[in-house]
Amino acid sequence: MHALYVLSVWLHILAVVVWVGGMMFLGVVLVPALRRPEHRSLYPSVIQVVGTRFRWVGWVALGLLVASGLLNLSYRVGWSGIVSAQLWRGDFGLALAIKLGLVAVILLLSAAHDFAIGPRAGALMRADPASRRAMRMRRLASWMGRGNLLLALAVVALGVIMVRGWP
Repeated sequence: MHALYVLSVWLHILAVVVWVGGMMFLGVVLVPALRRPEHRSLYPSVIQVVGTRFRWVGWVALGLLVASGLLNLSYRVGWSGIVSAQLWRGDFGLALAIKLGLVAVILLLSAAHDFAIGPRAGALMRADPASRRAMRMRRLASWMGRGNLLLALAVVALGVIMVRGWP
């Protein structure tokens, strides 16, 4: 059983690395590079291709995070402990509750970004990159992505708190 727990924790960490690392790469490396004047014409098509590809990678990572997170929690407190009121009373439970709340927000924001706002912004950018509507949707998609990254970093910090305690 311990080997399965170690594998689950490893998958959880790997999924975080892929998901958060991918978001950081997009926001810190790819988008700024494409905003340079000499690459601006490539922006709509590259963002559409990379965004579509990363969307599925991201959702697989999110699915692994939810599944491995539940499994990891069951190893720590047992399946019956997950529904126990005792779990939610201590520092671990507080960190877990905040983490789960943020995960719910992340899932909602990700769905809105990936399946509504992002594709709409991409279509508008491909049709007329200079239009006010395209710029507004691109900015909204960009801020949603940044917000999700910040929430994801907070969730990672809460994961550390759950294991190591509050500072």
